[in-house]
Amino acid sequence: MEVIKNVREWKPDVLLALESKVNEFKLMGYAQASNENIWKCLEVKVWKGNPAKRLFEVIQDILHLSSNIYMSYLTVNAYQDNDLMASINALTEGNMEEAE
Repeated sequence: MEVIKNVREWKPDVLLALESKVNEFKLMGYAQASNENIWKCLEVKVWKGNPAKRLFEVIQDILHLSSNIYMSYLTVNAYQDNDLMASINALTEGNMEEAE
């Protein structure tokens, strides 16, 4: 019988595959690689949410995650984080001027 679950439900079962991918990316020079970074990348870029999959499909997705997709994910997140900080700074500076 084939078991199909949402990918988040498989996470405890695929930790070894995640660790393997983390080690691979660290050997390639991606020092910030972690289980959580890679999992989030898969959710955003590969699975686009929390789809239902079989265990072997989730492991296959983890092991086949390319460095290009991972770097694209990190780059987009860096830009979004910088835009958020710029927006916060713009808002707080505007409020500081009004207070004076």
